[in-house]
Amino acid sequence: MQESRRRVLMTIVGATGALTAAPLVFAQARSSSPAPLPSPNAPDPHNPGGLDGLQPGKDLPTPNPQNQKQIRDDVEKLYEMVSELKKQVESTDANSMLSVSLVKKAQQIEKLAKQIKDRAKG
Repeated sequence: MQESRRRVLMTIVGATGALTAAPLVFAQARSSSPAPLPSPNAPDPHNPGGLDGLQPGKDLPTPNPQNQKQIRDDVEKLYEMVSELKKQVESTDANSMLSVSLVKKAQQIEKLAKQIKDRAKG
């Protein structure tokens, strides 16, 4: 009889200990998550500002006014070409094939857009 009481008492003490320790064990498991990786675009904390080759006081080279005028003219021309192409596409039947003139117009638009992009880069 004493043996059975001792077993019951030990079972109760063990279960109480396990229930008491469980929240502590699981809390430690949750708090040990890995630290997030820094963003590749974040500034380098080991490199103070101004030492990475960029001088804060330096101005960018001034753009060529003739080049800007040419870009504006080309953008206006591009807008007109796109508007014409849009009207032509809207007037064609959705079930029919596109005409060769529409495809050539689209290629001209692409070429002009590439020229504008290259001129804007400098």
